[in-house]
Amino acid sequence: MHNHETELEAAERRIRNIPRCGAAKRASMEQSFLQLLQAIGEDPNREGLLRTPTRAANAFEFLTNGYRQSLDDVVNGAIFESDASEIILVKDIELYSLCEHHLLPFIGRAHVAYIPNGKVIGLSKVARLVDVFARRLQIQENLTVQIADALMKTLRPAGVGIVVEAKHLCRKAKFGHENIMLAWNLQRGRAHTFRISLAAGRNIDFQVCAPNGHSCRFF
Repeated sequence: MHNHETELEAAERRIRNIPRCGAAKRASMEQSFLQLLQAIGEDPNREGLLRTPTRAANAFEFLTNGYRQSLDDVVNGAIFESDASEIILVKDIELYSLCEHHLLPFIGRAHVAYIPNGKVIGLSKVARLVDVFARRLQIQENLTVQIADALMKTLRPAGVGIVVEAKHLCRKAKFGHENIMLAWNLQRGRAHTFRISLAAGRNIDFQVCAPNGHSCRFF
């Protein structure tokens, strides 16, 4: 954050700085939403829908802004030399993404751990890495892999462990399942072994183990 800047002000600044789609693409999206309303039998000229194509285009532009951000943009040089060898864990990172099959939201949390190998990354950047990949059309499995690979590429750590758990609106709306939480875990590393398990219900047992016995758990 900049000097004397609140968390909200920092978030608003980041949103303002996200590259826009461009006028031509936005106009195309608006036209597509207009045609969608017509296709389902609605009247886009009725009062409640007059500005819906514009609002929907604005929302879709924001929800997919990850396509217009690069890994370098997000990290922005916030990588530091460090002698740390203990596990670094960032948990309960909120994520909001769109299912690439139905264009409906899936919402959940990511838990990211890595073992440094001479370098660390600013903790807020871990959350932003999650966000930049979530703000694209995704499936949960690919999202998990992309986050892990981005950390491996950026830091070259000894290893990375990720758990992403999310509720998918496409499943809830289509099948009426109210409490389904899908979990996907992934490990990357050469010298270390990661053990990740999803406990019953909301509880998670996330353990990262290295040969020297380093471990970390959260519930």
